[in-house]
Order: sequence, then structure tokens, then C-alpha cells
Amino acid sequence: MPSLSRLYVGAAREAAKKLVGKGKGRATLPAARHHVTGVLPDLVKMTEYQALLSETKLDIAPAGYLHALSFPAAMSVMGRDDFPLPLLGMVHLRNHVEYRKPVLYRDLLDVTAWAEGLIGHRAGTQVDVVTEVRHAGSDDVVWRGVSTYLAKGVFLPSVDKPRVAEPREEFRAPLPTALWRLGSETGREYAAVSGDFNPIHLSSISARALGMRRSIAHGMYTASRALAEVGAQKGDAFAWDVKFEAPVFLPARVCLNIGDSTDAHGAWVHSAFVGWSPTSGRRHFVGSVERL
Repeated sequence: MPSLSRLYVGAAREAAKKLVGKGKGRATLPAARHHVTGVLPDLVKMTEYQALLSETKLDIAPAGYLHALSFPAAMSVMGRDDFPLPLLGMVHLRNHVEYRKPVLYRDLLDVTAWAEGLIGHRAGTQVDVVTEVRHAGSDDVVWRGVSTYLAKGVFLPSVDKPRVAEPREEFRAPLPTALWRLGSETGREYAAVSGDFNPIHLSSISARALGMRRSIAHGMYTASRALAEVGAQKGDAFAWDVKFEAPVFLPARVCLNIGDSTDAHGAWVHSAFVGWSPTSGRRHFVGSVERL
């Protein structure tokens, strides 16, 4: 696997070049796919991840852990010299994951990542980064993730015109089913188990250096913690969607509501979740989980 720390260092160097030529860069994505073979989950890190995210400690790797495990391959695509957008400053808009077959901690895995769907956005340029995980030597995808990112303020030539802003739906906070108290160390704790040491998550000092007023929680931390609270009823094969709307500045309190849907026989089929600030009432994220 590529080193995330080296990728971030390289991203800082390349971002300066790409921002200097903002609006004049290439409007095409690299056709290359980055492929990593023989990836083995780290049992210690996986166990620490399960403890931090309140996941049940099983031999099966959580969906969010597989995102973290494969993330360096996705980052390496965005860090390429011929990738048209600056990696640093990317905003994570949403995530779609299909966990199709269970992955055990002892399974050797192959990971493939590539970029697609370069389109205009009212605030810049949007791109999808796709990551697929297979058991080593197999053609069957066991885990697939599509992460949508926004390069704010970067408008590339020949890219579709920015879309009209979607009307913001009115949000009325429901009764919370959980209240999270997130300390200033939350970003560092998640970085330790995920390997994602993006400076905007580590401290207020490093976050302010990149234009944030305080450090923010990883989006995948909040999404994965909500998924853990859905519980075992989702089974071993499920689809998981999340849309990020507002950053969680640390320290923070986050209210969570999970609503379950059942079929005519009372069996679980779907959960919808939403997280918001009890102070401002602003929604941080919204998502759903359904069985495949």
C-alpha cells in the first residue's frame, strides 16, 4: 500500500502547482487504475477500530475499516501528476458503499482504485473515486466504495457547466436516539486506527494552517459510528450511503437519530440516520443502510 503520509507531503507540493494554474488545467481524468495485491488486514488496528467506533468485535472486518484499509490506493490516484484537481482541500461530499460478502481479518485482498465522473459543481469541480476490494486472485468484488469529492473554487475548461444548486430542504431535528460527546482528541484517535493523518483533523493549529478555524472530525468517523449504531440487524451484506453537509468542529456534541423500517412480517429492511448539532440545529450528515 502507498504511504498516506508521503501522499500528503506530495499533495502539498502538487497543490501549489495546480492552484497557480487554476482554471487552466487539464479537464480529463487519468485512465490508469491503481492495483494493489496481497493486502492483509491488520488485526490489531482492526480491533482498535472496532473499539473506537463501538463496533462488535468479530472476525469480520467492518465496512468502515475496509474503507480505511483501501483509502491509500484511492489517495494515490488523486495524488497523480496527471490528476487535474488538487488533492489538499478536497471536500468529501458523499459516500456509497456496497459490502457484498464478508471479509475476515485473515483474508488476503486485492484493491483497485480509479477516478471517474468529472463534472462541474456550482462551487467548483466534482469527481468520484471508486475503490473495489476482492479476495486475492478472485474476480468477485466483495466491497465497493464510491467517494464523491469537491475541489472548491476549481473550475476546469471543457467540464460540464456547474449544476444549479439543489434547494436546501428544511431540517427539523427529530428526537435523538443517541448523543455523542466528541473531544478535541477525536481526530487523532481515528487517525491512529485508520491511518488518515490529514492535518485538518489532528489539531486546531494544523487545521488553522489549512484555513479551518478548528480541527474537524473525519467524515468517515461520524459515518462509521452511525453505521455501528445501526447494529447487527443489517446483516453481512448491505448498502451504506451517507451525505456530508456540515463539518463537525472539535470538540463537539452531535445528536443522532436512527429510524428503522420493517417489512410486513416485522423483519428489518432499512435504517435511516441523521446527525446534527444540538447547539445550532444544523445537520452534519444524513444517510441510510439497507440489506443487499
